[in-house]
Amino acid sequence: MHDIPSRTEARDLADAHTAKPALSGRKAIIAGGTTGIGRAIAVLLASEGVDVFICGRDKDHLADALERIAEVGTGDGIACDLAKREGLDRFFEAGASHAGSYDIAIFCAAVPAEGLSDMDEDAIRYAIADNFTGLVVGAHKAVTHMQGLGSGSGDLVFIGSYSTHKLGGGSTIYAATKTGVAGFAEALRREIAQDGIKVSLITPALTGSDFQPDMEEAEKREKIKNEEMMRAEDIAVAVHYALTQSRRTVIQEVVLAQRNTDA
Repeated sequence: MHDIPSRTEARDLADAHTAKPALSGRKAIIAGGTTGIGRAIAVLLASEGVDVFICGRDKDHLADALERIAEVGTGDGIACDLAKREGLDRFFEAGASHAGSYDIAIFCAAVPAEGLSDMDEDAIRYAIADNFTGLVVGAHKAVTHMQGLGSGSGDLVFIGSYSTHKLGGGSTIYAATKTGVAGFAEALRREIAQDGIKVSLITPALTGSDFQPDMEEAEKREKIKNEEMMRAEDIAVAVHYALTQSRRTVIQEVVLAQRNTDA
């Protein structure tokens, strides 16, 4: 029989887990980091030593998020509207100014959208500008910034939606924008892989956030308790997972769904 070392003896764990890059010391910009999933991501990364720079449309939400971030780490941000070119430009300029250089860009900004027949043209244009156009142009800015660093490493993370897997007539416009994000993420991963920049897509199903304005907070808490809805923090953990894999490994897509679901 082979002698098996006891737990108290020194053990060689070299092959027990692959190298896990540290997040501490990295810098991240988070588009839409003041509420919901984006806020949860910002808080988690800040707690891991990442200097985060966030944005959102509402100044009160921004102040609340920055107060929480300051309790666990370091961060700053601005209030702006990423659906508008001026707001998008201002956020990325301010983010680069704050960080000096950032090597993580996370795109969470989005607005709810309904079926085609339920929205007027102005609302449709705004949803597309915020959920898709702003993301694509923002990604262009982030990639250009990371390519200019010459470090050969960087991470882009996009927050998608399970609506791309379960298409419904009541979310036509939202599904259209998020389907576009999914395709963009996959193609961009291949385009910039040679630059050392990784692209990941995190695809959550029903998650408690401000995307359910007609649902009372008590109802959300009950659904989360019954595992019929996820918490924003659950999605943040998936982002953390994508960012802490070895540089040779890309988490192309993570799909998360609540346990009690017919999805």
